[in-house]
Amino acid sequence: MNDWPEGWSGDNRGDRYGRGSASAQPESARVMRQVRRGQPAPPYGNGVPQQQQASYVNGQGYGGGYDGQDGYDSGYNTGQVYGSPGGGGYDGPGDPGGGRGPRPAPNWRKRIKWTAIVVITGLVVTTVGTYFWADSKLNREVDLSKVIDRPEQGDGTNYLIVGSDSRAGLSSEQKKQLHTGSAEGKRTDSMMILHTGSNGDTLISLPRDSDVEIPTFVGSESGKTYKGTGRHVKLNAAYAEDGPELLVRTVEYNTGLRIDHYVEIGFAGFASIVDAVGGVEIDIDKGFKDKYSGADFKAGKQTLNGDQALAFVRTRHAFAASDLQRTKNQQKFLAALAHQVATPGTVLNPFKLYPTLGAGLDSLIVDKDMGLYDLGSMFFAMKGVNGGDGTSLNMPISGSSGGNLVWDKAKVKQLVQELNNDEKVTVSGN
Repeated sequence: MNDWPEGWSGDNRGDRYGRGSASAQPESARVMRQVRRGQPAPPYGNGVPQQQQASYVNGQGYGGGYDGQDGYDSGYNTGQVYGSPGGGGYDGPGDPGGGRGPRPAPNWRKRIKWTAIVVITGLVVTTVGTYFWADSKLNREVDLSKVIDRPEQGDGTNYLIVGSDSRAGLSSEQKKQLHTGSAEGKRTDSMMILHTGSNGDTLISLPRDSDVEIPTFVGSESGKTYKGTGRHVKLNAAYAEDGPELLVRTVEYNTGLRIDHYVEIGFAGFASIVDAVGGVEIDIDKGFKDKYSGADFKAGKQTLNGDQALAFVRTRHAFAASDLQRTKNQQKFLAALAHQVATPGTVLNPFKLYPTLGAGLDSLIVDKDMGLYDLGSMFFAMKGVNGGDGTSLNMPISGSSGGNLVWDKAKVKQLVQELNNDEKVTVSGN
């Protein structure tokens, strides 16, 4: 019985190339056309050829070199099994890479070197860009060169930090929310001297009701000289009369301490900075309420947002010591704020750092010689005062006159001498 498909015999298989072929020649193109494959096989010589199943076509049998019982035309007659005569295929266990040779080991030292270069370059570019961006946002509006008859320069650096009641940029709704009122212009709501030096940093609050003498000064806008007449006013009146330059002149005249830098912030800017850092944690010793500032606090540790922080530092009607207690609260909060700004959670987090810098720099008014380094030194010094590395006090008071707080001249003289010599402060305030 013939095992071949109908119409086939050993004679009509033709000159087929295979194990039982009578011809040494490869099968012809006529036979090859009878094979339908799923996809073309890869050329020989680059690894094991893909073995695909042939199909039975037009009653002509199985293509692809099938011959006999299980005779598969593997190409042995031409020597083309898994490779080509010229090499390039699989040559046995000694050539697992298909003739390409072993892959070279990666040069990790070179990769680490270039990665480090890219990272460092990125950090440098970002840092430099941030510096120039931040420096361009500083409002250098105060010209201390207009201040006349200045004291001699002492050791260390002295900053006059002023919180004004400016409502600039606040909408009617915000004024109502922040309990600021709608007074025109601006006045000083708080004043402090921060001394930085090698023997610890000192933060001194100057009550705005302090009794001071207005000296001879040059008008910041008019350029005219106004002779001193021995006139005594509250300290915040100097600012209201002729702005930051006269305030600096008055502080220097009444203390004998030279002011190196001036920093001022208004209501809106203060609240924005607090909100940008995500609030400031503070421990309130005793709860209090004040309808004028909107304060309503319980005792204990809590995190204040911008609105609450502004109410906290402005409250004075709720205290028997009035302005003296308020200045202590201001010192406490500003030191806590500086500590929060200087934490890694803010400095290393761009989503906090840039909003904080933007809110702070947009709202600060500084002197023309103030740089970012000076501003950074000021904040870190305030953080140090809060951490116990420095001293904070009110200007020593001896009594009052006509509603004005009179400074203790002997203690003030000793305090200024210690600051000018950059010595450890031993004077205590109220």
